[in-house]
Amino acid sequence: MSLKLIAYTLGNLLICLAGTMLLPVGVAIYYQRAGETENNLTAFVISAIFTLIVGLALRFSIRARQEELGIREGFAVVALGWVTVALFGSLPYIFADVFHINGRSSWIEFSFCYFESMAGFTTTGATVLTEIEHLSHAVLFWRSLSHWLGGMGIVVLAVAILPMLGIGGMQLFRAEAPGPQTDRLTPRIAQTAKLLWGVYLLLSLLETVLLMFGGMSLFDALCHTFGTMATGGFSTKNHSIGHYNSVYIDMVISFFMFLAGTNFALHYRALRGDVKAYFRDTEFKFYCIVIAVSITLISWNTIRFQVDGDIPYDSMWTSLRYATFQVMSIITTTGYGTADFEQWPALSQFILVTLMFYGGCAGSTGGGMKQVRFLLLIKQSGAEIKRLLFPHAVLPIRVNDRVVPPEVMTNVLGFFFFFIGIFAIVTCIMATLGLDLVSAAGATIATMGNIGPGLGSVGPTDNYAHIHTAGKYVLSFCMLLGRLELYTVLILFSPNFWKR
Repeated sequence: MSLKLIAYTLGNLLICLAGTMLLPVGVAIYYQRAGETENNLTAFVISAIFTLIVGLALRFSIRARQEELGIREGFAVVALGWVTVALFGSLPYIFADVFHINGRSSWIEFSFCYFESMAGFTTTGATVLTEIEHLSHAVLFWRSLSHWLGGMGIVVLAVAILPMLGIGGMQLFRAEAPGPQTDRLTPRIAQTAKLLWGVYLLLSLLETVLLMFGGMSLFDALCHTFGTMATGGFSTKNHSIGHYNSVYIDMVISFFMFLAGTNFALHYRALRGDVKAYFRDTEFKFYCIVIAVSITLISWNTIRFQVDGDIPYDSMWTSLRYATFQVMSIITTTGYGTADFEQWPALSQFILVTLMFYGGCAGSTGGGMKQVRFLLLIKQSGAEIKRLLFPHAVLPIRVNDRVVPPEVMTNVLGFFFFFIGIFAIVTCIMATLGLDLVSAAGATIATMGNIGPGLGSVGPTDNYAHIHTAGKYVLSFCMLLGRLELYTVLILFSPNFWKR
């Protein structure tokens, strides 16, 4: 494995990141000229310069041979790339002194900055901020922009705009793209990345315009679009989307969360005129069924308890409105909120927690274990029951009329085992660090699933500021695991990975 090539590629990634830091600089200048106090301009300039210097140093001081990225280098670049981007992405928070904590060490303060940065780029949306609306426009924009970059994948962005990676970029794309398999739309991987980003841009532009029609300013519309399309969840308001109390805004964001949780390859084909591609896709149909059943059950459950005065919903329509938004927010791992679902009946909370594990579709910007994996597990379970009745029958597992290879099923079963195992271990760690069991489990699944709000002390109306410093780093690691779907990160801990 070529460590020089890895460092060289990470340098290119940092150069791209430095360029994106100039966007908040432009936001700060705009609001300064508009007469508003914008005191974080210098913080972003310094962050951009420092990031650029390190990136240029890695690129030009390390003379990597012109060679393709191999499989090992690809996995290393993706995993280390996210760690590096989150590290340098925390610089604006540090220089802007966003988390100034009197009487605390700089190491503790850094844990806040790194946690917020990792939550942004991994599109988790978990925050350690207790007050959001007092932040400068530049900082708010950077929080949301980190979502948008991480949504489709900053590494995929690098593949799209850095042709020097050549065909070796396939290793990057394969390691970065969510889901058990990568759907190439074109023979050239860079072209595939550009097409996906094109769809991403188009949908983002459309949502921004629709939100502005609903009364949002351009700034708020952009920030909430970044959080929606990336399924991130950072908002510019303390009460998230609930701040607007608008049926129209709820509907628009719910619809685009649904699109963001769908395989982007299907959006590309639909834009090319093949709308029926959605209805031919088995995972998409399963995704729709799960959503419909969840919304129906929660709507029935909350309105039923409203009769007893436990839930302040005055009609089935109101119950349906809030149920739809929260189901879409949780299943797509966006994490926006319009209601405190911890006040809902136990059945509704249980359904939402179950959806935290499900996540979006493969090839979407959503996190979680992905719909297709649960679909395959259900099909495999059904096949095993049939095999008990017909021991000699050949019962292949099919998705989209194609037989799923045995190695894919092995991959899915292994992923499920690792996910549940790590969930249990981290829950124990968080409980050891002082959280009650509900909060520990809620924080673990909310970060591993890249959701944001959990249960207990990290519920939809709370934040992660009170988490122990060590716990913040553990949960940051969980965010990385969830965003890169376990294997890309866990492979780095294998001794064989580093052997020549």
